[in-house]
Amino acid sequence: MASKTPFTTAHRIPPGSVDLTTYDPHGKPAFDDGKEEGAQRLEEIADPLADLQERLFARRAADTKRRVLLVLQGMDTSGKGGVIRHAVALVDPQGVRITSFKAPTDEELDHHFLWRIRRAVPEPGYIGVFDRSHYEDVLIARVRQLAPVEEIESRYDEINSFEKQLVDQGVTIIKCMLHISADEQKERLVARLDDPTKHWKFNPGDIDERELWKPYREAYEVALERTNTEHAPWHVIASDRKWYRNLAIAEILLETLTGMDLEWPDADFDVEAEKLRLLKEDPVT
Repeated sequence: MASKTPFTTAHRIPPGSVDLTTYDPHGKPAFDDGKEEGAQRLEEIADPLADLQERLFARRAADTKRRVLLVLQGMDTSGKGGVIRHAVALVDPQGVRITSFKAPTDEELDHHFLWRIRRAVPEPGYIGVFDRSHYEDVLIARVRQLAPVEEIESRYDEINSFEKQLVDQGVTIIKCMLHISADEQKERLVARLDDPTKHWKFNPGDIDERELWKPYREAYEVALERTNTEHAPWHVIASDRKWYRNLAIAEILLETLTGMDLEWPDADFDVEAEKLRLLKEDPVT
């Protein structure tokens, strides 16, 4: 059974300095049972989660503002795609907008680093999902020294201001760092190499990035600390257990949407009058 602690609370990081070595990537802090029970719980929340997402979508004209943005960050193989397939997929896909941010194009490099991010912000009524995000510009950019130190330092404040603007515009931001161990990443990379159907997922550069595990961990710690705000807090999701990772994200989505007090929009027409029209004798065809 789930613990009494909400998933949002269990995974939200407190203000202050961040040390990722103190977070157990194999843990399941908001769930007391195992994989089988976790799968059952995921099935149980599918209907209420889909219902709330439909309410959000139905209210897009009435509210004109409210939407949700789920930001997924994590080391290679941490499971961003798995979260989309198993947690986000519980809701109606027509109400979801997924953006996967790869290395910036020449056009994107000609603009401010937030330019391509702004273009992908979900419209009212939608759940937007960022598979990687603007945080790449303070993670890989920091580790690989792709920009001057002064510029990277300024980006943390720019990100905070940008996210505050989004919140003021009606966006509820859920930021999740998918936390895996180096050993688990190694197992997942080996599994890709052992399976010919997964070779397309493997990039030799993944091993190059893996050799920079500690610098990446430190970059994440700085980013989490500097951008863990009240309006857009961070959640560290234990991700060595794929089933728990998916359940945690789905539960956090459910708790977030529940907290938005989404009611079905009132009809903008006379319901009884329309019913009377419908119940009249059918027209001759």
